[in-house]
Amino acid sequence: MAYLFTSESVSEGHPDKIADQISDSILDAMLSQDPHSRVACETLVTTGLAVLAGEITTNAYVEIPDIVRETIKKIGYNNAEYKFEAESCGVVVALHSQSPDIARGVDEGENKEQGAGDQGMMFGYASKETPEYMPMALAFSHRLMKELARIRKEEPKLMPYLRPDSKAQVTIEYGDDNKPKRVHTIVVSTQHDDFAEETVMLKKINEDVRNILVPRVIPANLLDSNTIYHINPTGKFVIGGPHGDSGLTGRKIIVDTYGGKGAHGGGAFSGKDPSKVDRSAAYAARHIAKNLVAAGVADELLVQVAYAIGVAKPVSITINTYGTAKVKLSDGEIANKVGEIFDMRPKALIERLKLKNPIYFPTASYGHVGREPYTQEVEVNYVRIKEENGVKQEVRTKEKKQLEFFTWEKLDHVDKVKAAFKL
Repeated sequence: MAYLFTSESVSEGHPDKIADQISDSILDAMLSQDPHSRVACETLVTTGLAVLAGEITTNAYVEIPDIVRETIKKIGYNNAEYKFEAESCGVVVALHSQSPDIARGVDEGENKEQGAGDQGMMFGYASKETPEYMPMALAFSHRLMKELARIRKEEPKLMPYLRPDSKAQVTIEYGDDNKPKRVHTIVVSTQHDDFAEETVMLKKINEDVRNILVPRVIPANLLDSNTIYHINPTGKFVIGGPHGDSGLTGRKIIVDTYGGKGAHGGGAFSGKDPSKVDRSAAYAARHIAKNLVAAGVADELLVQVAYAIGVAKPVSITINTYGTAKVKLSDGEIANKVGEIFDMRPKALIERLKLKNPIYFPTASYGHVGREPYTQEVEVNYVRIKEENGVKQEVRTKEKKQLEFFTWEKLDHVDKVKAAFKL
């Protein structure tokens, strides 16, 4: 039976995404000095204020207010009219060390594996709907937001009124065969400079979204005369960002993952180091799902992995192929093979995906999954503690390092999967 499915995305200037990016900027700053940093950094942003709270254990030294201001400036909040601006906003820091009761179950000791940082279940999903192996509604929503931000920063003359805060939502119509047929509805709301006349403003923004933004990111064959557009449907959207609505780390977890397709375990990602399986195991589950779909095991696939705090081995690995499996195995049998191919103990997956690096800021907007993996040279200033004759000393080494970003999006296990499933 034909049906509709909708997903949304938000821009990097959305209040919740500002909070996510600040939290991940702090995490990256810590990891760039001490790869073994333990970080759980939560951020609140509101009119003229950013508040950071949480637990951090690290050998790194970071000027946290400077990192916060640099991040806000990078996003585009550099105008006093926005009532939230990089140079003038207050920064309150309330961070303390990690609980030793948690650390004792997570730290590696002699003859001891690294345990999971918490109990819980994490999900990974992949589908053949788009080249990104992502659900189409979310992929298109992200593309709209990324392109709108790119226009604001790189082609400001095209849409000179744009401000940082915006949202998009796309509805896809599916056919009886469960395949996408067309784009049913597009919703775009963007913050903008004030106009003298509201009718002129609405007309201009409507025309620009339809004629400039949408054609750049959504294939024309999926649009038709019946596609519905809602562009700034409430009218005026001058007051936005943290002045219009407070923002919190971790409040956009569905935007961050699969847009409501598949499932979500409930744990947020940003501001957490990779010892927190909420983040690292969710990335590893996506890596499994994407490689299995790319290898031809199924057209659509959901992976669930679950942990007990302080225990290295997952309590379960579960697979759902939604009846799209291309192999003559049950979903349970597929899950057993997955457990043989992919080591899902926290230390193993952290090493496999190279997660103890400052690679997290780019994940904090436009989705943690469905991204293009890439390599970039980054300067790191590692701090190591050496002990000689009972005296501890800091040793700092500055070096340039080639870092891999979005490693969980790499199709580097396809051959192993094909061999295991005889494809």
